[in-house]
Amino acid sequence: MGSMDEERSLLEAELNQAESSGLYTGDGSVDFNGNPILKQNTGNWRACPFILGNECCERLAYYGIATNLVSYLTKKLHEGNVSAARNVTTWQGTCYLTPLIGAVLADAYWGRYWTIAAFSTIYFFGMCTLTLSASIPALKPAECVGSICPSATPAQYAVFFFGLYLIALGTGGIKPCVSSFGADQFDDTDPNERVKKGSFFNWFYFSINIGALISSSLLVWIQDNAGWGLGFGIPALFMGLAIGSFFSGTALYRFQRPGGSPITRMFQVLVAAFHKRSLKVPEDSTLLYETGDKHSAIEGSRKLEHSEELKCLDKAAIVTDVETKSGDFSNPWRLCTVTQVEELKILIRMFPIWATGIVFSAVYAQMSTMFVEQGMMMDTKIGSFTIPPASLSTFDVISVIFWVPIYDRIIVPIARKFTRKERGFSELQRMGIGLFISVLCMSAAAVVETRRLHLAKELDLVDKQVAVPISILWQIPQYFLLGAAEVCTFIGQLEFFYDQSPDAMRSLCSALSLLTTSLGNYLSSFILTLVTYFTTKGGQIGWISDNLNEGHLDYFFWLLAGLSFLNMLVYTLCASRYKQKKAS
Repeated sequence: MGSMDEERSLLEAELNQAESSGLYTGDGSVDFNGNPILKQNTGNWRACPFILGNECCERLAYYGIATNLVSYLTKKLHEGNVSAARNVTTWQGTCYLTPLIGAVLADAYWGRYWTIAAFSTIYFFGMCTLTLSASIPALKPAECVGSICPSATPAQYAVFFFGLYLIALGTGGIKPCVSSFGADQFDDTDPNERVKKGSFFNWFYFSINIGALISSSLLVWIQDNAGWGLGFGIPALFMGLAIGSFFSGTALYRFQRPGGSPITRMFQVLVAAFHKRSLKVPEDSTLLYETGDKHSAIEGSRKLEHSEELKCLDKAAIVTDVETKSGDFSNPWRLCTVTQVEELKILIRMFPIWATGIVFSAVYAQMSTMFVEQGMMMDTKIGSFTIPPASLSTFDVISVIFWVPIYDRIIVPIARKFTRKERGFSELQRMGIGLFISVLCMSAAAVVETRRLHLAKELDLVDKQVAVPISILWQIPQYFLLGAAEVCTFIGQLEFFYDQSPDAMRSLCSALSLLTTSLGNYLSSFILTLVTYFTTKGGQIGWISDNLNEGHLDYFFWLLAGLSFLNMLVYTLCASRYKQKKAS
């Protein structure tokens, strides 16, 4: 018995020595079997190609469906324009809501690796179902005969939408976990690896846009010219490759243990604080309850240092005389650790920063709506070639692909010399730069529209619903600026919500950042509804009429530019007051 105790003591001594010498990770990550993990053999950039390959293939699969979905619904399922548009927006909205499901499962029970694995399989089955529905004659309506187009049967609709919503469910487990799982491969406690983590987010977003570029160009052409069975089959194949790429790197990955339900922990803090609402918070924060050893009571999480704001929540960590006498500190609904209280404080502090992302997403939504409508009323011919107005969104993707390496390899090293920050700019500074560029983007769109309307007036085209002879290529600057804003704001959000979120809530916070995209689309629709209501009062034509030549789309763009500017001011105020997370 004594020899076993000696062996255990020796093993613990060796492990402590290895940790202090920097051989093992210091952020609580483990290997596939749950053992402490050596830095030199795992994680870092050596594990990232498998994760980036997975994301590139998955996004190619997603955009291979999403980009041209409305065409399939109208041309093959013979839906009307309104019904098709409603089905597409409902599905896309669902794709940005389901990440909340995947995030809770990842943080609470399964961990990010198994959540990605399980939901990727669901995703793949959805892709295969969709491919079959577009390939097997019995699962799709007959072709139109002249102007007569037979409707899809309930069974045909059921198979198609079953596959489509399996994809929506599948993406819910992938979206909030892949970026966080990739960032998990870099040790937070190692300064060198922490710098590389910032670079990872840049190349992660780069991978997304490579997949989007291939989908919006090559796959759309295949779907329109070679058939939808092949057009859906290729994304399904790439989803299979995404799963293969992900599993291939298993031996190299670093894993974070799930820490239990983050939602439950938040409610425990609120209940415990309410139960002790009459108690006074001690001046000395060390008197608040925390576990005695170096490990947090929350699995897979480091301890968080006490912060001074929101002291009403600190009451959840007050140790009462009854608890001291009984020695029972095991009921989390009555007594929470400082780390658990700080988790909720962090989420509350992040909320104003999160909210400003909704306005930016509303601006981003114009790329697929008002920018396209503006382009339809411009000269789309370049010689004998006609440019589809929607295809100009490719310049946004090209802009992202252009700016990511420029930012990562040129701007960051230069900024680092002036700011002395390891990533050049902090996440908050980077997001602020993106919000400023979004103001320039909407201003550029407004200037182009003002020029287009002026030309329409000069040529007496105001009352005619025809394109004005001004080249659609004048839209390129607004798309290019939007891409630059994306590189700063969206990637900054990825970094911010990963770095500042509690260790055991990273998937949930990533899902909340994705939620801004969904809410931004709803905000855009709400603004559009208000503008239409107020500008058409008294029989007025309105800013956004069916004939844009007699409307004032430029006013709408200036309105969004003004809202973006106000949003930037609010963001600057919130960012200047934001207190960074402090983990032990």
